[in-house]
Amino acid sequence: MEKCSVRLTKFCVRYIIWLVIKMLIKGFQKLTLLDFPGRTACTVFTGGCNLRCPFCHNALLVTELDNAHYTEEEIFDHLKLRKNVLDGVAVTGGEPLLQKDIERFLYEIKEAGFPVKLDTNGCYPEKLAGILELGLADYVAMDIKNSPEKYAETVGVKDFDITPIEESIKLLQNSGIDYEFRTTVTADFHTPEDIERIAFWIKDTPKYYLQNFVDSGNLIDCSCKGVDRPTMRLMLEKAQKYIPTAELRGI
Repeated sequence: MEKCSVRLTKFCVRYIIWLVIKMLIKGFQKLTLLDFPGRTACTVFTGGCNLRCPFCHNALLVTELDNAHYTEEEIFDHLKLRKNVLDGVAVTGGEPLLQKDIERFLYEIKEAGFPVKLDTNGCYPEKLAGILELGLADYVAMDIKNSPEKYAETVGVKDFDITPIEESIKLLQNSGIDYEFRTTVTADFHTPEDIERIAFWIKDTPKYYLQNFVDSGNLIDCSCKGVDRPTMRLMLEKAQKYIPTAELRGI
């Protein structure tokens, strides 16, 4: 309780400072039935990411950080207008936890009466822990890019340290919050054996989704390809050895 009070005090101080800081919002989908499970939501796309996954389908969110395409006022005006239609807001990226004022932004969404789904790559466990302790997210989706042995290669960062990823995995598994892990599968970086190793790594989890890579035309590396249906089915079988509830998404 004392630890939570300290965090809340720090948050209040930061909130006063952050009133003059604005989010870097690079995209806004006004209606989605897919991004927030079980809810009719809108999706906010933040700019910037610390990873360089070659198969990232939002490359411009990662590489073009000059100006925001949407203001916070536009976002909240839409939420007010669609109050009777929307029942959730998904915040994704890029990597939302790179935003210095992400806590304040999530707080204002919650204050407006909307549950929050937060997407993250898991690289910032301390920031994620603070958000969870303050009750600023109702659902978290974390990407598991690959097996530990192939993480650096897959995220495009030499000598990548997976310690923060492991901390975020354990944090979510012990948080009591509704969450999921997910892996975007490519023919270039993933084999059925990789998926089996991932499933063993995160086996104490109720929700794990495999989603096939689809070329959005906006990639960091345009040579990436998805896998065929039989391979996806085999990957699912491998995952279900350790996570019986694992599912394919988008197939």
